[in-house]
Amino acid sequence: MPRPAPVPAFCPLPPSFSLSFHTRSAFSTRHSSFSIFHMGLSHHRVSALSLSLGLPHSFSLSLRLSTSPSFPSLPLPPFPLPPSRLPHFPSAAGGSDIMLRLLRPLLLLLLLPPPGSPEPPGLAQLSPGAPPQAPDLLYADGLRAYAAGAWAPAVALLREALRSQAALGRVRLDCGASCAAEPGAALPAVLLGAPEPDSGPGPTQGSWERQLLRAALRRADCLTQCAARRLGPGGAARLRVGSTLRDAFRRREPYNYLQRAYYQLKKLDLAAAAAHTFFVANPMHLQMREDMAKYRRMSGVQPQSFRDLETPPHWAAYDTGLELLERQEAGLALPRLEEALQGSLAQMESCRADCQGPEEQEGAEEEEDEAGSQGGLYEAIARHWIQVLQCRQRCVGETATRPGRSFPVPDFLPSQLRRLHEAHAQVGNLSQAIENVLSVLLFYPDDEAAKRALNQYQAQLGEPRPGLGPREDIQRFILRSLGEKRQLYYAMEHLGTSFKDPDPWTPAALIPEALREKLREDQEKRPWDHEPPKPKPLTYWKDVLLLEGVTLTQDSRQLNGSERAVLDGLLTPAECGVLLQLAKDAAGAGARSGYRGRRSPHTPHERFEGLTVLKAAQLARAGTVGTQGAKLLLEVSERVRTLTQAYFSPERPLHLSFTHLVCRSAIEGEQEQRMDLSHPVHADNCVLDPDTGECWREPPAYTYRDYSGLLYLNDDFQGGDLFFTEPNALTVTARVRPRCGRLVAFSSGGENPHGVWAVTRGRRCALALWHTWAPEHREQEWIEAQELLQESEEEEEEEEEEMPSKDPSPEPPSRRHQRVQDKAGKAPRVREEL
Repeated sequence: MPRPAPVPAFCPLPPSFSLSFHTRSAFSTRHSSFSIFHMGLSHHRVSALSLSLGLPHSFSLSLRLSTSPSFPSLPLPPFPLPPSRLPHFPSAAGGSDIMLRLLRPLLLLLLLPPPGSPEPPGLAQLSPGAPPQAPDLLYADGLRAYAAGAWAPAVALLREALRSQAALGRVRLDCGASCAAEPGAALPAVLLGAPEPDSGPGPTQGSWERQLLRAALRRADCLTQCAARRLGPGGAARLRVGSTLRDAFRRREPYNYLQRAYYQLKKLDLAAAAAHTFFVANPMHLQMREDMAKYRRMSGVQPQSFRDLETPPHWAAYDTGLELLERQEAGLALPRLEEALQGSLAQMESCRADCQGPEEQEGAEEEEDEAGSQGGLYEAIARHWIQVLQCRQRCVGETATRPGRSFPVPDFLPSQLRRLHEAHAQVGNLSQAIENVLSVLLFYPDDEAAKRALNQYQAQLGEPRPGLGPREDIQRFILRSLGEKRQLYYAMEHLGTSFKDPDPWTPAALIPEALREKLREDQEKRPWDHEPPKPKPLTYWKDVLLLEGVTLTQDSRQLNGSERAVLDGLLTPAECGVLLQLAKDAAGAGARSGYRGRRSPHTPHERFEGLTVLKAAQLARAGTVGTQGAKLLLEVSERVRTLTQAYFSPERPLHLSFTHLVCRSAIEGEQEQRMDLSHPVHADNCVLDPDTGECWREPPAYTYRDYSGLLYLNDDFQGGDLFFTEPNALTVTARVRPRCGRLVAFSSGGENPHGVWAVTRGRRCALALWHTWAPEHREQEWIEAQELLQESEEEEEEEEEEMPSKDPSPEPPSRRHQRVQDKAGKAPRVREEL
């Protein structure tokens, strides 16, 4: 079998180099030769090469190469990466592992760059037309080069692995499309429900089986021949990628290694791009978050360096189109909106092609083995076909989900069609507007807004034009999707399979009656997924706040912005004192749980101390801080969440995402002529670009945050005021002075850029809270802290169980005020009402 075409040569070889090794091993010949065939040896003269296998498990390799007359003497490169970080190739005997350990340092000699080369060869432009090679072997070689510190070869191998993986996907897509378009590729009419011409009342027994299997064999033969033409003989099977590596590519793991290798090669622009690409798909990766912050501080890195190298192109067109629409530039937005729609459909086709590729089949086989599958030929065909259909239906959600996000954009295709018909109408393209609004009605036939728009466009157009109907690409998409859904619901009803429909537009008549009630209950659990909640009037908000004993000091209008509010009265002076003491005790115990080091991460002129709710509960359990303060921290955070939800989101539940008790202290002797801020201007769920005024809701920002809150505990310090700005981060629009019990709440997006003036004297403490609509981002530490404190309380109650109560009667509701008792044991003080 011919070997895969080698990558372009990028390494020098000694004038005469020979290697001989013999061991008894069951190591696969494919894996034993992987390093040889991916190091560019075709560009050198091979004087002798022999590979022999004996029985039962003997292995012999002899390699003799000739190349350029000069080659420096080089030491063997180190190999620091532990075996657990390297791809594992299974073997039946331990000799193969010994062989690999001995061969790796020698083979890595081939990876070293030529001395004095003007440009590291690993940075050379890849040839997009080169045939793809085995991505798993390239990736394994790249990691070995990375571990040896051969940065340029590591870059070349990892980039080639990424290119080959993408090329394999294109081959599957192209071959699938060409084979489906061949004459006679369509299924026989009898299999689609139409009677055969000469079959009488029905097809003869077994005729449909022969036709079905014959059609499947023809398609398989076409796909095999196409893959062989594009990839070489046995291409699809030879370049098959395992599920482990497939997941690594889906998580963009190669870019994690690439960013470090680029950094070592002093290619900071490429390093920042690789780091950003990895972080977009892994927003919770803490080490990469720190690396991203370091890149942003480097002088050689520009804002445009942080670009995503992997995000599908339809997202860029989609975002640009929306921005142009917001600026009332419909004519410029139309080409980008159309590009986004076509790109979305193309991305779905690529995803669907992967569903029937060898990788997906491998995963299906693993699932069947785990489930202990039973049955014969037709049961196996049905199981596999159902898995393919389920995968194809998931492609809708995957295409509508931005990298690194948890949920897709709701109604992605219909929403694009709505924007298209509105934009076409604005520029006078009434025919195209009608085509797109008719396409919307294919999804939602009873959409009143679409019906009104259609009537308006038809009236403006005048006489009816024949042939004017919905878009053909959308018609094909819907018909195909409905056909697949019909089969999946049949399997769900009769075969007991599962299916989660990704589309809210699926007609109810398509769903079997036995399944409709259950599916209807599931959809009604989250009604706001389809329509955003309507805000309550200000009078309702004030009524809610008055019940809590809180006053609204400033609203959005008074703060010169949107979705901003200042509320007073959330804490009494006694409660502020308890929380201040908690922060002081925890800081004295060294419990700075938010940031490392003693200085602020935002300025060298302040100290920053942070305490999380879980750390407070743990310290209280250990007796380091008072239990009362830890309980109050939990109670107050829930109080803020309740009020924030009542004010901004009364019909959609908010969840605490993170709670942090923070104190900023001015460092004495370092405040003269200070020009920086305590916290630079930023937004909480997007990356603010002051030059353009845009705020990109993507990592490294915490994109799942929806509302923010700052609850202040004191005012005996200088500076430290919160301020809001215009998107340019320069023009201040509002300023808020901290005081005990004051809450500043606002939406976390780019509409509310904010910062903190420098704290020039004293210590400023506040409770910072962030809220989210997404329940999966709920603060788990808050729940753990609550459970921990409840356990402590139960233990105390068991100890005091035998002590009689002085007054067992409950307190009257009218006098049920929140009470706080200080550490000195003084009488409890009723919470002050404002």
